[in-house]
Amino acid sequence: MIPKKQIVDLPVYQPGKPIEEVQKEFGLDHIVKLASNENPFGCSPKVKEAIIPVLDRLAIYPDGAAMDLREGIAPFLGVKEDELIFGNGSDELLMLTSRAYLEPGTNAVMATQTFSVYKTVSTVEGAEVIEVPLKDGTHDLQGMLAAINENTRVVWVCNPNNPSGTIVHEQELIHFLKQVPSTALVVLDEAYYEYVTDSNYPQSINLFREYPNLLILRTFSKIYGLAGLRIGYGIASPDLVDKINRVREPFNTSSLAQVGALAAIADQEFVTYCREANAKGLQQMYIGFDELGLTYYKSQGNFVLVETGRDGNEVFQALLRKGYIIRSGVPLGFPTAIRVTVGSEQQNEGFLQALREVLTA
Repeated sequence: MIPKKQIVDLPVYQPGKPIEEVQKEFGLDHIVKLASNENPFGCSPKVKEAIIPVLDRLAIYPDGAAMDLREGIAPFLGVKEDELIFGNGSDELLMLTSRAYLEPGTNAVMATQTFSVYKTVSTVEGAEVIEVPLKDGTHDLQGMLAAINENTRVVWVCNPNNPSGTIVHEQELIHFLKQVPSTALVVLDEAYYEYVTDSNYPQSINLFREYPNLLILRTFSKIYGLAGLRIGYGIASPDLVDKINRVREPFNTSSLAQVGALAAIADQEFVTYCREANAKGLQQMYIGFDELGLTYYKSQGNFVLVETGRDGNEVFQALLRKGYIIRSGVPLGFPTAIRVTVGSEQQNEGFLQALREVLTA
């Protein structure tokens, strides 16, 4: 068997370690996972209530067009129903976008360091990947503009950026969009949109009709707490949505996910609670890092990238032994850093104490 040559050496995405695996390996009863930017407060109780009746209909295929969810989310966002597309998490929409727009002889422009899946899905389609280093942890949009050429078909922009948590401001984004050629699609990944508290953050839904080459991606996996259901969505012009729909699988989002997402979007009180708790948690983390003399990026997501001055893998392993799963900065492109998800107040304090012990040992 002969696979595509471009996938042979492609790195496999490494998710956060499962809790059960760490319990078994270290014989620990209590494990706190702060590795995958999941919501420590779970999901809205309304989601669970909405899903229960659907359990009796598992033998029936889901609605391939996700009509109920489409009809519910469109007025909430202030968009038209044909300006939406749904995916098995926003990750699938990244893959579908690459499938629709990239091929050998084309290229994709992205930052480095940013979400690694952009490079993966682009490479799978045989496209060249042009990487532009971050500037002070933030996308260098001017550098990315300079990298765009006649073969560029997709430009990936992660905002807030994962793993640094930094944002591109609205005026910077507009200036960028005005200069990107119409032949290049700008994919604005806003997975952490609901966590942002900075007033300079772009209100991108006000922009996509003016810039028909803009695709906005969001997810229910983060603040809505539905990572296990795998559902996300894209917002774009009907023409762009139509092109991506042509490469979408017929039943790509489950009935449980569709119903759960509709219930989640209806409970904005839960979202507000999570946003406010996250903002407090970030401050708690910053105070702890300051006391330890560590540097970090101020984050607009639900995670912080912090420099430890030590090998990230070693700090990761030491924290594992204390019952805390975080992400080493090594595979993220920051070899002496770690990325930690903001948890509950108690989880954050426990992590900070464990980190103190590791760094002072």
